Amino acid sequence: MTQQAEPGAIPDEAPAAAPDDSAGADGAGDRDRSDCSDRSDRSASAEGKGPSDRTDHEGRADREDLADRDGRAARAEGQGPSDRARAPRHPDGFGAAFCASMAALCAEVVVAASVGVLVLLSREHQGLPTAPALAVAVALGALLLTVLLSGFVTAAAVMPALELSRRAAARAGRPEGRWWTVGAVPAVAAALVIVFGAVAALGALAPAHSLKYLIWWGALTVGLLPPALAARRAARRVREDRPGSVARRVARDGVLAWLLVGAIGATAYGTGLATVYEPPKLHRSDIAGVWNDGRGGTVRLKEDGSAVADGLDTFDWDGMGHDRIQDCKGSGSWTPVKESGAVVGVGLKIDACGRYEKNWSVGGTAKEPRIFHEIGKQGSGKRYMLKKTHGSKG
Repeated sequence: MTQQAEPGAIPDEAPAAAPDDSAGADGAGDRDRSDCSDRSDRSASAEGKGPSDRTDHEGRADREDLADRDGRAARAEGQGPSDRARAPRHPDGFGAAFCASMAALCAEVVVAASVGVLVLLSREHQGLPTAPALAVAVALGALLLTVLLSGFVTAAAVMPALELSRRAAARAGRPEGRWWTVGAVPAVAAALVIVFGAVAALGALAPAHSLKYLIWWGALTVGLLPPALAARRAARRVREDRPGSVARRVARDGVLAWLLVGAIGATAYGTGLATVYEPPKLHRSDIAGVWNDGRGGTVRLKEDGSAVADGLDTFDWDGMGHDRIQDCKGSGSWTPVKESGAVVGVGLKIDACGRYEKNWSVGGTAKEPRIFHEIGKQGSGKRYMLKKTHGSKG
């Protein structure tokens, strides 16, 4: 007979199953990892950095390392960040070449002008200022004009010569050397002589003598070679990223050359090796006599103030580059032009030659006096000169 259990004897819930060993092990591992992660977070929090903070810090460190590497590479190339930002405006060296050419041209003109003035002081001349203030003003004006002209010559001659040398070397398939520049300068000088010679011939309605064109070409070639070589060197230094300024070096050497010329001139005039020219101090009796132009034209100046011309040339400027020359023959009068008691000129008047009246300046030396007047266009420097015949008296 089956025994029934009492209601109170049946349990409400089934007894808990025995714990699984593997599940217990996994739970323990999870708790261990959780504890380790908590300890790591607490350690990072103790240092003031969370996981995101560590990521940002690592990113900044990477960027700083990259910037440091870029800076070291730039310094190894000789350029800092500011240098890279200030890239050369003309990487081909055009600006440096232009400045170097202008400096060389200015140095040439200043040194040559100084030598010319020193030589001119010892010879017969007119027009040089004697007052210090006026001399300084004229020198400054001439210097400004020299700078302007040097820029024009650089643009019209030097830079085209450099471009011609580059293209010629490239066409020949050879590296551009200084000899290409030396060969290009005469070609550019010849082109300039042709162009400006044609313009001058059109203005004067007549071409100049062929020898003059040859002289102009030679002078231009010699004058353009130094600035062209200096410009080539300056452009090359820029392309090769080499330090230093050729223009400053040329200007410095030009100043030193100018000082050397001045020192030599001061020594020559100070020691008496050269003397400053002064017109001869003549009297009325020194003017009286026969004066000739070396071509058969003469004029006799008598002590009583009368004059007799025979074949004396008269010049009538036609305004077109030519003088109409006529022979003057007849009688007239002359008067001495004095300044500070000395005769500095002669006023000659010949009525038979279309009322010819001209003031002549006194030049030459006391032993060989000369009288002259300017002919041609005003400021041309051309003179009609008469020399006194030795032993002649009025």
